[in-house]
Amino acid sequence: MPLLAPSPWTRQAGHVRRLLRALTRYPVITITLIVGIAVLALSLNGLDNASRWVATLYVSGFIVWTLVGMVRDVMRGHVGLDILAVVAMVATLAVGEYVAALIIVLMLATGEALEDYAGRRAKKELTALLDRSPQIAHVIVGSGGNSDEVTDVAADDVRIGDVLLVRPSEIVPVDGVLLSESGSFDESSLTGESMPVSRDAGEEVLSGAVNGSRAVRIRAIRRSTESQYQQIVALVREAQESRAPVVRLADRFAIPFTAVSLVIAGAAWGISGDPTRFAEVLVLATPCPLLIAAPVAFLGGLSRAAKAGIIIKGGAVIEQLARVRSAAFDKTGTLTQGRPDLIDVRPTIGFDADEVLRLAASAEQYSSHVLAEGIRRAAADRGLEIGAATEAGEVATNGVTATIGGRTVVVGKPAYVASLAPDTQRADLEPGQAAAYVSVDGRFAGVLVLADDVRPESPAVVSWLRDHGVERIVMLTGDAHATGASIAHEVGITEVHAELLPPEKVHLAAELRPRPVLMVGDGVNDAPVLAAADIGIAMGAKGATAAGDAADAVILKDSLAKVVDAVSIGRHTLRVAYAAIWMGIAISIALMLVAATGVIPAVAGALIQELVDLATILYALRALTGPPSGLDESQSTHAERVTT
Repeated sequence: MPLLAPSPWTRQAGHVRRLLRALTRYPVITITLIVGIAVLALSLNGLDNASRWVATLYVSGFIVWTLVGMVRDVMRGHVGLDILAVVAMVATLAVGEYVAALIIVLMLATGEALEDYAGRRAKKELTALLDRSPQIAHVIVGSGGNSDEVTDVAADDVRIGDVLLVRPSEIVPVDGVLLSESGSFDESSLTGESMPVSRDAGEEVLSGAVNGSRAVRIRAIRRSTESQYQQIVALVREAQESRAPVVRLADRFAIPFTAVSLVIAGAAWGISGDPTRFAEVLVLATPCPLLIAAPVAFLGGLSRAAKAGIIIKGGAVIEQLARVRSAAFDKTGTLTQGRPDLIDVRPTIGFDADEVLRLAASAEQYSSHVLAEGIRRAAADRGLEIGAATEAGEVATNGVTATIGGRTVVVGKPAYVASLAPDTQRADLEPGQAAAYVSVDGRFAGVLVLADDVRPESPAVVSWLRDHGVERIVMLTGDAHATGASIAHEVGITEVHAELLPPEKVHLAAELRPRPVLMVGDGVNDAPVLAAADIGIAMGAKGATAAGDAADAVILKDSLAKVVDAVSIGRHTLRVAYAAIWMGIAISIALMLVAATGVIPAVAGALIQELVDLATILYALRALTGPPSGLDESQSTHAERVTT
């Protein structure tokens, strides 16, 4: 049966409901309109004195309320632009322009409403992420999760190991492993990838992904708070609650702008001898454009970044991104794909290649290093049986030591292995190769050679940054110098600092000049340097939780090209914010100079200022859109195709 079109009465009721919501959301506007209607009615009935008294009492009450707020702000060390509005209201009442005073009150109230509306529109992409956060999970009850009995629980109450039913078009509530034979999922909110992705049984499914047309079962592998989507939501909340320095910069315009406005108003009064001129000038000096433009622009920038798959933690980060002058990159997983493959095993005399690989893979079970995954994967591909350790420990960024079948196995950097096996010899590596050194029972056992391909977009990203004012670009890596230098040469970086421990990375990032310094990395070992840099960007697509927490921005899609997007969005947003501020100042001063001649009555001036507010806000919303970064699209597209 076709759906019936809504009746005119239904549409009318909807309009009324929206109007009532608006009136209750902004009570000052509602009350001011009621007072204005009453004042107009009294005037039309010849009760001018009563009309004047009603307006004067209401505006005086609003002035007192504004002054109380100003005093509180001053006690918190914040001096704003409200003083101009107060002086304008007092001046209009003093010269009998009580209608203009009412319009100023309405202008201030509608200015806040316009800011709220513009802010909600600017935060649309951020808010969408919060609104669709999974709330309910369908837990399958019964042994092994094979029964048909389903219990609905809060997503936060799902435990690791629970078997969940995800119905068609539902949001996956927690990270899990797919138990069904296959499934199709929309991961656009996580990675920006517009096409659905297919997952087979045993593959990981991320929270926040939208299930396709078939119901599937998954086994929870993380609790809600630790799942991918909830981590993104936490970043979004942090971004929403921030306040940008440029907003405070707008506040710092308060003293000079107030001084200029009072000088123009005072000069107009002095030259004309008419105190009305003072009021006529000041109604055009109300500060809404300055107070509203900057925060709206920055919210727009945050929203645009979120839509592009970059969560930026506040307006302060946007300003720093716009000013970046130095950039530092980690190597593995940042400039490279982060998925090294074993290409050679070089055992020493007395050791077999498969035995070296098997022992190394057994030890690397207990390591979080990116090379460890490649070693374990190679052993599995060769069908080697990985043994359990009776004792294991890892020295971060250096290597891992484990006891496997009664033998002490060490896998790691050459210097670390050599400290335990003095006969260790460095291997000759080709450009782009990395090596894991192995010792067994204090004897050097051999070298595992791995290769990690450069991301296709990395050279273009480095080139774009250099062409757009980033004066110094360096690589900070814990890998061997030969490997780091080879990758750096391939992507166009000339300054390489290799074989670094995390504290050394932090020290170098702190000493880099010129400032601000941008650091891009991924993984747990990059968290300290990301936190120490002026701007830390984490490649968070693969779930590097510690790096994401420490960073100022997180890239949700596995593409280094998003670094360029982040810098480009930052610069465009800052340009829009400054332009909106200066536009508000220029228009206000020009109108004040015209009003000083007496050609703009106070009531007309107050109405004109409303149009200035509207124009400034509309301009600030330009931060929601902007020019493309200019990065070679073929590079970016190819990179995304390779890494998804």
